Order: sequence, then C-alpha cells, then structure tokens
Amino acid sequence: MTKLRRKWRRRSVLQIVACLMLCSALVRISTEVSPALANETVVSTPDTAAPETEVNQTGTLLSALQAREAQLAAREIQLEARMETLRVAEEELALQLQALLQAESELSATIALADSAAETDLAQLTTVYENMKPKEAADLFTEMPPQFAAGFLGMMRPGAAALIMTELEPGVAYSFSVVLAGRNAMAPTE
Repeated sequence: MTKLRRKWRRRSVLQIVACLMLCSALVRISTEVSPALANETVVSTPDTAAPETEVNQTGTLLSALQAREAQLAAREIQLEARMETLRVAEEELALQLQALLQAESELSATIALADSAAETDLAQLTTVYENMKPKEAADLFTEMPPQFAAGFLGMMRPGAAALIMTELEPGVAYSFSVVLAGRNAMAPTE
C-alpha cells in the first residue's frame, strides 16, 4: 500500500511541475508576442532600424569581447613575467642555499681542526707538566689562576697530579681541589 502511495505522489508532483512549466511558457509567449504584433501593425514600412540595432549590439559585444581578450592577454603576460621572476628567485635561492651549506661545512671542518689542535696543544702541555719535577710544576701552578691550573691537574695522570698537589701550599691545593670537585656539579645526571 505504501508503494502505491509513493508512486502516486511522484506522479502528482511530476504533473504539477509539468503544469507549472506549461503555464510559464504560455505567459512568456503572451508577453513577447503582443509587443511583436503591435510593432507589426504600427510599422508598415520595412524595418531598417532593427538590422542597425543588431549590428550595433554585435559591434558593442565584439568590442567588449576584444577588450576583455586584451585584458586577459595583458594579465597572462603579467603572470608569465611573475612566474619567470619567481623561477629566477628560486634558482638564486637554491644557489645561495648551496653556498651556505658549503660555507657551513667548511666552518665545521675549521672548527673541528681548531678544536683538535687546541686539544693536542693542551695534551702536550699537560704531558710537559707531568714530566716536570713536582716542585717546579707546583711553583708554576701557584702562579696560575685556580680554574686554569685545576684544568691541567684534571687532565694529568692521578699519580703525577698527586705529586704536584703535595708540593703546593695547603690553601692553594684546597682551592684547586674545590675547582676540581665542582667542575661537573652542574652537569645533568640523566
């Protein structure tokens, strides 16, 4: 029973839409035919103004289309110029990026070389201090700032560092010990 109702509703909706379209067509025909019949009865001579109007409208439409085409062509030229500018900028950016990466690589190599040279120099100086007589090395360490001297003591073999520390005055040895003990106090444990 419900299928029949649905079918009936569909038919009735379609019929209503068809009637509305037919009414619309009749209204349009009546509104457009009446002025045409009136023009035909009033003007008995051949109508020469209508072709001129059509030519004017066609010319106006043609000139509007040509103006629009010219605008679009100009816009296309602008877009092509902008695209070319962007392409050149991208190429320059790529070259600059490549140069920057090269410079960064060279800088990293220079820094690594400087670091290794500095470490080599410190290791060599530490070896010199280790091979000195403890009393002479202690005299030198007494003249150094505590952080600087403690750095060398921390790099030395424990036996050589101990011999030098025994030759230092107790106050100086204590200050070196405090610096050595606190060197890694702030280092993260995790």
